[in-house]
Order: sequence, then C-alpha cells, then structure tokens
Amino acid sequence: MLNLMKEKLPFLLLAVFAIAALFFDSVGQFGGELFKQLSEATDEASKTQILAKISTILDPLSLVPSQLNTGDAAWILASTCLVLIMTPGLAYFYGGMVNRKNVISTMLQSLISMAIISVIWVSFGFSLAFGESIGGFIGDPTTFFMFKNVFDGNVAWKLAPTIPLALFAFFQLKFAIITPALITGAFAERVRFTSYVLFIVLFSIFIYSPLAHWTWHPSGWLFQKGVLDFAGGTVVHMSAGWAALASALFFGARKNSGHNKPANIPIVILGTGLLWFGWFGFNAGSSVGSNNLSAIALATTNVAAAAAALSWIFLDAAQGRKPSALGACIGAVVGLVAITPAAGFVSVPHAMFIGFISSLVSNLLVTFKNKKTTIDDTLDVFPCHGVGGMVGMVLTAFFADAKVNAAVVDPGLFTSMVDPNLTLNFKLFTNHLIALVAVSAFAFVGSYILLFVTNFISPLRVSAVEEEDGLDLSQHGETY
Repeated sequence: MLNLMKEKLPFLLLAVFAIAALFFDSVGQFGGELFKQLSEATDEASKTQILAKISTILDPLSLVPSQLNTGDAAWILASTCLVLIMTPGLAYFYGGMVNRKNVISTMLQSLISMAIISVIWVSFGFSLAFGESIGGFIGDPTTFFMFKNVFDGNVAWKLAPTIPLALFAFFQLKFAIITPALITGAFAERVRFTSYVLFIVLFSIFIYSPLAHWTWHPSGWLFQKGVLDFAGGTVVHMSAGWAALASALFFGARKNSGHNKPANIPIVILGTGLLWFGWFGFNAGSSVGSNNLSAIALATTNVAAAAAALSWIFLDAAQGRKPSALGACIGAVVGLVAITPAAGFVSVPHAMFIGFISSLVSNLLVTFKNKKTTIDDTLDVFPCHGVGGMVGMVLTAFFADAKVNAAVVDPGLFTSMVDPNLTLNFKLFTNHLIALVAVSAFAFVGSYILLFVTNFISPLRVSAVEEEDGLDLSQHGETY
C-alpha cells in the first residue's frame, strides 16, 4: 500500500500545482495605477513624485521601471535558447561515455531535468533565487509565486533593466535546469529514476536557489562582499561538482563489469559541440545585453575552450598516452567551465591561460583519482566541473580587470601587481577564498544530507541485478 502511494504521489503533486495555477495571473502589475499616472503626467515635478512612489514598491524587490531595448532583448532571447540546447548537449556528452545498456537512462536524466525544474521555477524556484531577500540568504517564495506579476511590462530586474523581467526569469531558468543534470554523471549507471527525480527537486530548492541568491541577487551576502561570478562558476559548476563528489561517496562503486567502455564516442563529440555552441549563450548572454561586454564574454569563452582542449591532449601525449577524442572533448568542457565565472571580467589572453591551467589541473586530478583512490565518480564530474569551477573562481580573483568590466570594484591580485596605476590589492582574492570555502562546504554537506533524506524516502541505488541488466531496461523498459 505504501509503495502504491509513493508511485501516485508525484502525479498528485503535479496535479495540485496545475490546479493551483488556474488561480494565478502572471500578467498582473506592480503599481499599475502609478505607472498609468506616470504616463499621463505632464510636468517633471509630478513625474518625480510618482517615480518616488514607484521606487518604494520596486526597490525591496530589486526591480526598476523597464528601459526596454529591443536589441538587448533579441540577444537574450537567443541566448536563452542557446543555454537550453546545452542540456540535450550534456545528455549526448554523458550518454556517449557510459556503457551501452545505460545510454537511454543517462540521457533521460538530463532531459527530465528540463521538465521538472521548469515547473519548480515557475511555481516558486524563481522566487527563492530572485525574490525579496531574506537576510541575504534566500528569496521570499511568495514574491513571484506562480510567476505572479512576472509578465508586467512596466518593470525589469535591477541588473537587467533593458530586457523584460519574464525574459530574465526564463534565461535564469536554463541555468537552474542544467545544474542538477550535471550531477548525474557522478552516479550514472546505478541510480533509481524515481529517487533521482526526488533528489533534483530537493537540490534545486535547498542548494541551487540559495546559492543563486547569495551570488546574483543584489542583496545576496556573496554579492554584497563583491564576489564575482559572471555566469555560474560557483552557482552552477561548484555546486554540481561538490554534489557529485557527495553522490559518488554516498553511492559507492559500481558492481557491473565493463563499465569503462564508452557506448558511442561520436555522440560525445556531438554533445561537446552542442555544449560549446550553447555556452556562448551561457556566458555572452550573462551580459544581459547586446553590447561590448557580450562580445568580450563570447571571445574569452571560445579561447579558453580551445586552449583547454589542446592542453588536455598535449599533456596526454607528453605522458605517453595517445591523444584521444574523449580527451579533447573533456578538455574543451573543462575550459568552458573554468572561464564561466571570469568570462566578462578578464581579457582574452588571460582567458587562454585560464583554459590551459584548468585543463592541466583537472587532467592530473582525474589521473590521480583513477590510480590512487576508489572513488567511483562515473564521468569525473567533480575533478572536471567542480575543480574546473574552483580554478576559474580563483583565477577570476587574479585577473579581474575594471578595464574589461566597470563592475570590477576591486582589481584582481595579478592585475593589481602588473598595472603601474594600481596598488597591490588582496581584497577580491580574499573574498573569493571565503566564498570558495563557504560554497564548497554548503554544497557538499547539504547535498550529502539531501542524498540521505532521499534515500530514506525512496532508495537511491538500484539492486545488483538491475545494475547488471542496465538501467535502460530495468528502469525504463527500453534498449539502445
């Protein structure tokens, strides 16, 4: 009876949210009457007075009157689509690397994240990440509940005033989608599908949303400390990487044989291409405008990925290994990960160094993990995404430059060393180290607790027989 209720519960919960959606209007207005008065006002004194009243409503919500720019909106619309294509790209990237009998299950884990996180985000996830701040740690879940007032054309997000609030919300949704999907590489080939669904729901609520609020909300405590994360090095890659390590430790090693035989390397290459392509939206789109900064972020992204791909296969060759397609693909993705927090804060030459060094570090760490430890992080999510994100975060604090982005208040450590017009400045570097420790501890410990809770409600690991049969067949009744 209990198992039957567990099977019905997901459908019942979805039905509750679907029915509740009938009673909410996302096209409402914040201070609609005041905006009407503003449009009708004829003298500057009246306009100033009305704007002051509007400000008292919008300021606590980090909203401002919209300054719509169609060029900016067009680019972020395109970027939103680019970031979404990264998740199917990730499905191909991961799917090609697992054993043949687990390809469908691995790819589905990415696809289902697109559906689950979309529903959560519209319901209350966007509010948790970007709603009215509660102490700088989390957003009020009621601020935009069921996307309440999100489609108000009069207002925009404070840090993205030239695009519609709804567009900003959906752009950010794509980041929330891919983050839990990244974790799946750590426990691929041994996770129960229904338990995985529960885990990513909990992860999105209790790990991703708070980190997004800390880092990207103007009132978030990391934002207030001046921590720079242009497109998600801490929020996306470090959180996924530490959750992956927690998952690998929680699940333990795989039992089935032949798990190191990739099913289809050509689709790994396809997935890498889609990720690289989509990453231009991920990073260049995070400028939230069509401007010089978006061009810089696009350029740094491409250069870092290229340098990292070469760094990985050249290091392999220097150590007597054959340069492989898998190595080039993994290296490119590591470079993309590492440049993410820095993309709009550093110069193109420094991006090349970031790509080179991040790939070198991840390559050596993967080798160490495989030879010296028994940790079964199936697709090396922690050494590639987690460590890549951390290297990128630290190097952002080295190379951040106000000449690239005026938002850089405190220059990077290296920048302040080599620029004769600057004095040596450790502030940004120190704050990034504080953030690195805080985010790492929160993501790792929090994820481990959520794994324990999930496992208590619904066992996470498949049986030995199901693992041997493969998850495609045992979990989905399908074969590749």
